[in-house]
Amino acid sequence: MAIGPGLHIDDPSNESLNLAMSDGARPLYDAVVDFIATEVEPVTLEFHRLGAVRDDHWGYHPGQLDILEKLKAKAREKGLWNFFLPDAETGEGLSNLDYAYIAAELGKNPIASESLNCSAPDTGNMEVLERVGTPEQKKQWLEPLLAGKIRSAYAMTEPDLASSDAKNIACRAERDGDEWVINGTKYYISGAGDPRCKIMITMVQTNPDGPPHRRQSQILVPIDAPGLTIDHPMHVFGDDDAPHGHMHLTFDDCRVPYDNILLGEGRGFEISQLRLGPGRIHHCMRSIGAAERAIELMVRRGLSRQAFGKPILNLGKNMEVVSRARIDIVRLERRQIEVHGPAGRQGDGHHGQRRGPGLDQRRQGDGAREGLPDHRRGHPGPRRHRRVPVDASRAALHQSAHTPTGRRTRRGAPLRGRPLRGRPLRRRPRRRPDARPHRPDLHQPLSKGPVPRTVQILR
Repeated sequence: MAIGPGLHIDDPSNESLNLAMSDGARPLYDAVVDFIATEVEPVTLEFHRLGAVRDDHWGYHPGQLDILEKLKAKAREKGLWNFFLPDAETGEGLSNLDYAYIAAELGKNPIASESLNCSAPDTGNMEVLERVGTPEQKKQWLEPLLAGKIRSAYAMTEPDLASSDAKNIACRAERDGDEWVINGTKYYISGAGDPRCKIMITMVQTNPDGPPHRRQSQILVPIDAPGLTIDHPMHVFGDDDAPHGHMHLTFDDCRVPYDNILLGEGRGFEISQLRLGPGRIHHCMRSIGAAERAIELMVRRGLSRQAFGKPILNLGKNMEVVSRARIDIVRLERRQIEVHGPAGRQGDGHHGQRRGPGLDQRRQGDGAREGLPDHRRGHPGPRRHRRVPVDASRAALHQSAHTPTGRRTRRGAPLRGRPLRGRPLRRRPRRRPDARPHRPDLHQPLSKGPVPRTVQILR
């Protein structure tokens, strides 16, 4: 049996255990790996060096845009473009299982995804427009996104409420003739700071009195719409991630055409089901790729530096750190790929069958989060002028793993930092009611009869 990259069990009698890439997708996977190694990697450091000396903090250095445009042109010439779309006319028609391995490779380099026009949040937005957009919406917004000429954002999260439950969305959109009037606040809107961002898909409440799953709608809002203000950037790990940014937005009587609504009023939940199913898989696999790169950097440094007559990788528990990071990543990778195994390979015209957005988001990020930070043990901290390649993915990891894990420390406080890695908590053995205490209780006599004089004095 032909075996592609990734996890598999070589058992032809049980196809459900085969998690390998399909034979048809293998040449495309090899081409992506080669393109990243020969075209993207050689210019990545120069891209970040130019970004460090740009004049506008919320803009790009002209040389950065030149690097990206040259990479995009080469990728299109080689047919390495828009892998995430299931329609073979606009993308490559890949299943979720096949694309998952490609997404992991893209996550190993901070500019690889954009070079092949497969970067978030554009991927999810293009998929929504391709599936539910009107011909006019596709002409105005989908075509330039597919061509890599503009960027986009997705606005859902709001302050002061749990936005992961879309029923809580409070940003209000009311119809006024042929327009929608939007009022509310959004924050942590990734990509809204990019000067190339031209359009947002915005989750709003259009019918507060309707059924809970029919109150929300999704509306296309141009970034320059009157009444929309980009207030300030939010920070992730102390970084504003300029010029991409995670922005705080205010809608103050923001007006957009009524025809900018997607799929119809009250169908925001339905669109979310469409968008989040494959989106979480893509994002998590890119995070796995970033963690893979972290291990690569850690091993490379561990083998190149010596102390006490041997490589530092062979000192202390460093080898255990590497092996545990590898186990964490493989565990997470298997968890994600299992969701879209042979069912995803068969296909239903849209990345194959899938379970939808009900994936456990905490578990998605745990493995990559556990594997990634350990590279700090073997690698110095990032500098402003010397950016470690995996640091660009730390914000993405934060977004996928921000939900508390619920694990506890040995004293019962919430776990902060590395997990216990499967070690059981130490519990004190139970004592028999008649067992002698470790030390005398000064408030109770040790036995019947008179209280000893020493205890009387201590009282």
